[in-house]
Amino acid sequence: MTLLILGLVLFLGIHSTRIVASGFRDRVIAEKGEKFWKVTYTVVALAGLVLIVWGYARARYDAVIVYDPPVGMRHLALLLMLPVFPLFAASHNNGFIKAKLQHPMLIGTILWGVAHLVANGTLADVVLFGGVLVWAIVDLISSFSRGPVTLRGEPVLRKDISAVVAGLVIYAVLVLWLHEFLFGVSPIG
Repeated sequence: MTLLILGLVLFLGIHSTRIVASGFRDRVIAEKGEKFWKVTYTVVALAGLVLIVWGYARARYDAVIVYDPPVGMRHLALLLMLPVFPLFAASHNNGFIKAKLQHPMLIGTILWGVAHLVANGTLADVVLFGGVLVWAIVDLISSFSRGPVTLRGEPVLRKDISAVVAGLVIYAVLVLWLHEFLFGVSPIG
């Protein structure tokens, strides 16, 4: 569990600099340049991600059951996950989804966390998915307090269509094959 927690601290910590230390971030960029900040950010985030995956995998061997979700919760989780990847894809383009929601990736992350918490009940699940869920809610609130996102130009409908199609294709591949391959658990099995 220690590796999982350390990974979350690194990954969510570096992703929280705008929330808790935007002045620090700005100073580093001013002193050492944006490229230095981006490389540092990436290295810390990747190290955190590796520790999360490793720690979560290890924690599953000695799973501590916190709660036992009813069987139907898997179906709810699948439904909650349906918009997640389209929202992730929409966060990277200039469409109406991003214009309306402002932070579609954070909203998708919240749905991801809730979906996994309703379907999984081990301590590692609560720490991982609950930790990311709480972070995403705090980050979303912080983001809204900084004001609206400024889009480059007018929103374009075809960007939304491509985000939804790409997101649904990724969802289908993940549900039908990749989730079991990567994590050893089929969401539909």
